[in-house]
Amino acid sequence: MRRTIVSILLLLFFFMGSPVHAGEKPEAVLYKTPNCGCCEGYASYLREHGYKVTVKPSHDMPMIKKLAGVPEALEGCHTTMIDAYVIEGHVPIASLDKLLKERPKIRGISLPGMPQGSPGMSGHKSAPFKIYEINDGGEHKAFFVE
Repeated sequence: MRRTIVSILLLLFFFMGSPVHAGEKPEAVLYKTPNCGCCEGYASYLREHGYKVTVKPSHDMPMIKKLAGVPEALEGCHTTMIDAYVIEGHVPIASLDKLLKERPKIRGISLPGMPQGSPGMSGHKSAPFKIYEINDGGEHKAFFVE
């Protein structure tokens, strides 16, 4: 029963966008495992780019990813909800800005895994990051390469 209620509340939050005024960035809610430091690094990265970020630690990340419609192959470290879109993993700001500007009819975008040199991660970027669409069709279509 508790899990059903939590699931319903998460679904409602996922599909409700908050109103955004001109020149203002939408609010972001970042779900992460309680002790993950790179997730906090990504939250700081978003804040540096003007987003108001609420971090919500959770011991049930698989359920959150499932409710958000993230395919296993596209899973990243954390799941962020911005303006009814799911942002999976360490997605760079250029891809996020492109998503919010163009507003395609997809669930969201993902940078799978935890690539070195991506926002919030240590190390150096050794290759372009391939950002994927998260859609209802199940195909892994490229959204942006940066």
